[in-house]
Amino acid sequence: MGYTGTKRALPQRDSQVIAIINQKGGVGKSTTAVNLSAALGESKKKVLVIDFDPQGNATSGFGIEKESLHGDVYDALSGRCGLQDVILDTIEPTVFIAPSTISLAGAEIELVTMEDRETVLKRLIAPVRDEFDYIFIDCPPSLGVLTLDALVAADSLLIPIQCEFYALEGLTKLLESMKMVKSRLNPDLEIFGVLMTMFDARTTLSKQVVDEVQTYFGKKVFKTVIPRNVKLSEAPSHGLPINHYSRMSRGALAYGKLAKEVVRRG
Repeated sequence: MGYTGTKRALPQRDSQVIAIINQKGGVGKSTTAVNLSAALGESKKKVLVIDFDPQGNATSGFGIEKESLHGDVYDALSGRCGLQDVILDTIEPTVFIAPSTISLAGAEIELVTMEDRETVLKRLIAPVRDEFDYIFIDCPPSLGVLTLDALVAADSLLIPIQCEFYALEGLTKLLESMKMVKSRLNPDLEIFGVLMTMFDARTTLSKQVVDEVQTYFGKKVFKTVIPRNVKLSEAPSHGLPINHYSRMSRGALAYGKLAKEVVRRG
């Protein structure tokens, strides 16, 4: 059963815009967008998730029925409406989502010909920014136009890295893209944190990868690691964040710890 959601107004407040980004697929971007947001929501933080991936996994992860949507992120990018017109509530009372469907894939082509295309998302966020404590942008697994827009719109980046061989492979390109955006379009862009995901404490490899990433990124790496956990894998098929699907599971407890660490970082 999907949770279709309804539009809802929020009081004004400061916020951080954080892009959850890694051009590799399957590293836990959407899992983190959904479950970190839900954990922050339990702490009474007001959170908006912008599903900026045409696969729409964050949308599905909150149980939103895509077939019933009257508007999505693509409609906002295309100028048919404002971002505020497509925001829906979720099962977590203080967490909201701007949903995505496969139609967002068309935006990659349309944005190429659009004037000031790199700042479209930033302009869309501006009218709603002060309504939330955190705005998370769930980025697609690529370094295309959508990701570029997210880099320009964000204050900082949260980079999930899977605990597997070649974990750092490809990150050079992401960091080069960040450096380019920082020098030309968004001088304040920083790395908010690096998150190790799918950690298996039974394997030497997982521990070696964590050590390697900590050597590379230093204090940017979160102390919290997200374990490989069956319940985390099951939750999206039920359209529920892990704290609603299995709140005492290792995955739920890990995202709860991560939320506290995120708040401490400011």
